[in-house]
Amino acid sequence: MSIKSLLVLKKQALLFSTLYTVTLLIFSLITIDLGGIESFAPSFGDKIFHFCAYALLTFIWVYTLNTRFKVQKNKAIAYVSVSAMLFGIIIEVLQKVFTNTRHFDVEDITANVLGVLLTVLVFLFNIKRDVKKY
Repeated sequence: MSIKSLLVLKKQALLFSTLYTVTLLIFSLITIDLGGIESFAPSFGDKIFHFCAYALLTFIWVYTLNTRFKVQKNKAIAYVSVSAMLFGIIIEVLQKVFTNTRHFDVEDITANVLGVLLTVLVFLFNIKRDVKKY
């Protein structure tokens, strides 16, 4: 990847992170008719989606804070991990309060938190590896 591409990516990180977060919020609160596709998906497929969605949410926001706003990586990880977990809990509460087709699910929250924690572990492993290089 060229330096110019990296600069564009850094400049667009905030826009991308914000759009992803808003999209995640919207898709968490609307009803999506999958037309019977659910019968082919594994019963835990929803949890895999939650896990991956929150792992990505955590990754892009840590990247954004660290590269775009120069927040120290450890601080960015701390801020984002707490915020992402709270975001997931708030969405579950909003599903219960404001929708008739969605419901509060502790297993969804668990999958969200596990996605966040896996991403945090990956970042922390990379930080530790970077420190050992020097």
